[in-house]
Amino acid sequence: MHFEDFKLNRQLLNAIDDIGYSTPTPIQQKAIPKILSGHDLIGIAQTGTGKTAAFLLPILYKVKYAQGMNPRAVILAPGKELTLQIFENLQQLSTYCGTRNVCLYGGIGPKTQIEEIEKGVDIIVSTPGRFLDLYRRGVLNTKEIKTFVLDEADKMMDMGFAPQLREIFEKIPRKRQNLLFSATFPDKVQYFADEFLEFPQRIEVTPQSTTAETVEHYFYRTPNLKTKINLLEYLLSDESFDKVMVFTRTKEIANNVFRFLERKLNEQVRVIHGNKGQNSRINAFNDFKNEKVRVLVTTDVSARGLDVDMVSHVINFDVPRKHEEYVHRIGRTGRAENSGIAISFADESEEMHLKDIEKIISESIETRPLPNELKIPATGKDEAREIAMEIDKIKRFKNPDFKGAFHEKKNKAKIEAYKKKDKRAKRR
Repeated sequence: MHFEDFKLNRQLLNAIDDIGYSTPTPIQQKAIPKILSGHDLIGIAQTGTGKTAAFLLPILYKVKYAQGMNPRAVILAPGKELTLQIFENLQQLSTYCGTRNVCLYGGIGPKTQIEEIEKGVDIIVSTPGRFLDLYRRGVLNTKEIKTFVLDEADKMMDMGFAPQLREIFEKIPRKRQNLLFSATFPDKVQYFADEFLEFPQRIEVTPQSTTAETVEHYFYRTPNLKTKINLLEYLLSDESFDKVMVFTRTKEIANNVFRFLERKLNEQVRVIHGNKGQNSRINAFNDFKNEKVRVLVTTDVSARGLDVDMVSHVINFDVPRKHEEYVHRIGRTGRAENSGIAISFADESEEMHLKDIEKIISESIETRPLPNELKIPATGKDEAREIAMEIDKIKRFKNPDFKGAFHEKKNKAKIEAYKKKDKRAKRR
């Protein structure tokens, strides 16, 4: 199948040629005809499958050129990075269309964005918060919106955007085309879709929560944090690790890993997380994307939507507690049919999370032995206690009747205290 088969206009076909798209991906083949036909749509596809172009091309075909002052299409995404990524793709595909596109997100003052809107706008790409903020200021006129896109809907629900989305739906025309895209489709997204979509067509190009076939993934049993640090340094000494994303569970861990690698790799590492300023995050991402740096350390803020070619390795320094995030993390590599490798470091408690992840992805994750020359420090008492408490937490979640080792110790201590108190009472 070719893009010409969709009967797109010459302006779009020229832009497609400039970008270098060859043939439509499966999600594009299934979604574009249905969107052009005016159907509401639910599209389920893992990251890196071309779903952004799957909704941008039909929107640009319908909007075609600049007209009037008010937006006719709105695309909402959960984070600044994804919003900017979609906007970049929109700018590339609209090169010959002449549409006025505006990107809205928080973290910066709204003055420049307001000025762009007041010049006239056709397509808006925005985060929900900034969209509502500018609407409440009276800047946005939503009466002419004909197409509404919700990207990464599962992430939207996880981040608590449902109330804001409901408010936005009240502000835009009821007669509109709704397009909902998501990498996974849990019950809360299904409930939301049932509430707002009109008889949607559903397409799914891969089973939910599956990893790309081009990604090889395995894990190392790492008993403690110091072993993880030593293993990370060991792996990065291999030059085949030439474009690497390192995912951590928290901002604090990301900063600590970054500081360690910065001493070892000089200017070859950057860090991104929620506490970093917008410009800092954009610059770090662009440096990594343009291969000015070799390693990007990040939290799950970068697990979705960021489109970077030829990431050789994804390293899960920490196994994600939200198991679906594993799919999104390793989706940063093995994109566009390129091969990639995903490696996880797991202590005893994290290995239990990996077992649950294997059930989600319907695939076993191979265990690799630690290198013989790797230094494996002893686990400190505090860290050993944290790992044991996490194991208890996991077991208690799976079995509410499970009391746990710490519960038993606590009860024994109470019983001994009661016995001593009773003896003292009898003596009196």
